This record gives sequence, C-alpha cells and structure tokens, in this order.
Amino acid sequence: MTSSIGLIWAEAHDGVIGAQGGMPWHVPEDLAHFKALTLGAPVVMGRRTWESFPARFRPLPGRRNIVITRQEEWADTGAERAGSLEAALAVAAESRPERIWVIGGGRLFREAIDLADLLEVTELDLEVPGDTHAPDRRGWRTTSVDPTEGWHTSRTGIRYRFLRLVPEHERAARPPQ
Repeated sequence: MTSSIGLIWAEAHDGVIGAQGGMPWHVPEDLAHFKALTLGAPVVMGRRTWESFPARFRPLPGRRNIVITRQEEWADTGAERAGSLEAALAVAAESRPERIWVIGGGRLFREAIDLADLLEVTELDLEVPGDTHAPDRRGWRTTSVDPTEGWHTSRTGIRYRFLRLVPEHERAARPPQ
C-alpha cells in the first residue's frame, strides 16, 4: 500500500500563512480541525515550523513528528530528523499509514504540492501582513466547502471556512514509498 499525501494549512487573504515565524491569528476551531484530521498519522514539517510551536505542544501528540532540516546534528525530544522531503516521506511511510500529512512551512508546501493528492485548507476572512504564503492552488479543484455557503465565525471573531481540494487531473505516479 502506498500512503497518500495531504497538505494542510490555514490561510488569510493573499495566501498569508505566517508572519515572523508564527501564525498571525488564533482560531481554536481550526486547531481542532487540524487535530481531528492529523491525529494518528505521521506529520512532516520543516524545522522552523517545529520551532514555531510552543514547547509544551511539541511533539504534536498522537502523531509521528518528522522534522526536515539539513542540520545533521539537530535533534529534539519527540521528533525524528530527516534531511529532505523524500527522506521524510520514506520514514513516514515505514508504518504504512493511510495518509501522511505535510504541515508546513511555505517552502515545504511548494516542494510537496506536486506529490499530494489532497489539500485541506482553512480560508480565513482576514487581512494580515505576512512573510510566508501558501502554495499556488492552480490545478486543484474544490470538492467540499464547510459551510457550503458563507462562513463559520470563530469564538475569537474571525470568519473561516474549510475547503477540501483534489488535483484537477490524475497525478503522475509517485516514487515508491
């Protein structure tokens, strides 16, 4: 069995997903959605994404945490180091999970999007400055929107909606995992 690869992120207007090493918003409902989708699956992230989590939330519980960094000496409790996306996906696939989640950051999303068969995107109705942006979603089609019309409103007042996207066309075969 080949594990499928999903990317998951939240984005504000203009595709902003981060600013100065963090998320410039707090939407607890999105965090719960992220947890519900990724729990029990391996998560692959860049080192800066790992370091953006408060220490008390590292590693993400109930998930195999694989961190990509070129720093060969890098180590942290609860994380497995990989030197490349290819190596991280191979490590994640060892246990033959149904899905491997790539959870950030921006550069890793751009590298992984052509390998993915699913995008889970939380759109935020929010204008914020940022220095990290989501990958281009051209070539993807939306298969579901929650809510189907309008927006949810977070208890923090931010409007949001969940999108699920799949490739418009069949992807070329991925390397064996």
